[in-house]
Amino acid sequence: MSAAPGTLTAEAIAALEARHEAPLYHKRDLAVVRGEGARVWDAAGRCYIDCIGGHGVAVVGHCHPKVVAAIREQAGRLLTCPGALGNDARAAYLARLAQVTPPGLDRFFLCNSGTEAVEAAIKFARASTGRPGVVAARRGFHGRTLGALSATWKEQYKKPFQPLVSGFTHVPFNDLPALAEAVTADTAAVLLEPVQGEGGVYPATPAYLQGAAQLARARGALLILDEVQTGFGRTGHLFAAEHYGVVPDLLCLAKGIAGGLPMGAVALGPRVAGLSPGMHASTFGGNPLACAAAGAALDVLLDEGLPERAARLGAAFQDRLRELALPAVREVRGLGLMIGIELRFRAAPYLAALQQAGVLALAAGPQVIRLLPPLVITEEELAQVAAALGRVLAGKEVAADAAGA
Repeated sequence: MSAAPGTLTAEAIAALEARHEAPLYHKRDLAVVRGEGARVWDAAGRCYIDCIGGHGVAVVGHCHPKVVAAIREQAGRLLTCPGALGNDARAAYLARLAQVTPPGLDRFFLCNSGTEAVEAAIKFARASTGRPGVVAARRGFHGRTLGALSATWKEQYKKPFQPLVSGFTHVPFNDLPALAEAVTADTAAVLLEPVQGEGGVYPATPAYLQGAAQLARARGALLILDEVQTGFGRTGHLFAAEHYGVVPDLLCLAKGIAGGLPMGAVALGPRVAGLSPGMHASTFGGNPLACAAAGAALDVLLDEGLPERAARLGAAFQDRLRELALPAVREVRGLGLMIGIELRFRAAPYLAALQQAGVLALAAGPQVIRLLPPLVITEEELAQVAAALGRVLAGKEVAADAAGA
């Protein structure tokens, strides 16, 4: 069977993927074929408000016209260029990114994904300090390559691939005494998310993240902040570190960086040293197409005031959910438009019911609904999401299914 994209039915898409794709994903009964702003459409033409957003990728919305135009223009000039050769799109983007990252983080390694960014940051920390150890947090998620996976907490992700990389220690999140006990003279880096996404949407406390930065510096370790999910306006600042007044030594970025194209980056501070040509590289990292898209996406974020908008809309949305006082909800938490709704029951039946109601959302652990909508989502669309959540979370039949799951 073969057909052009856009002509396949949902059933044909499912059949082809089931036949040819490695069985590594829990597939939903849904095939998305088009997106615009905060909405996507399935193969049958039904519209959904997208609070998955490509797992947080679509910060400027699906197919933003300025990003699409930049991609089209660059695609007609040059698609690929290795790092050993200079390139105008890459140079322009590097200079632009250096203007907006926290002070001192003005050198970058460009790659293709969040896990590659974390992997590179771990390598850079070890090379810079000459130490092997990495201290990370329980419930943390940092990626699926062997180094990033070693820093990730959840055992089900790691068990099939053991033994992993040695030297990794995990401590409770938001527990500064536990972190202080774990960081030793062998620690190269402390690796943390400002807001744990996959782990349940838990923001760090200011005292914890500020204390972690001070502790790492005092003991000769580097602080790596994993902002793969929180970066580029998601939490109400361009970078979540700005909420805390913390400047890390290494800042890992991806997801929303390039308006939907695959891209990642590591920003390096002045304490990162010992790097030399050939030590690390990426064939596709910093390719002109991704850099052009990233430059356009950054312009959209700043020109449209999307981080500030995320702060305002996210706070109002969380207040609205709390005011509903739904019995199924234990807690609402998050920063900006990175929102976790912790339930008293399993989340999966509620996610299925939300999809039927025209809202796509994620899990973050077995009992948390995670919302990562595009930052261009309208107030009317957020009101529709809140109304759907109110109906679904009040549903007695769904609650019975969730309790029995």
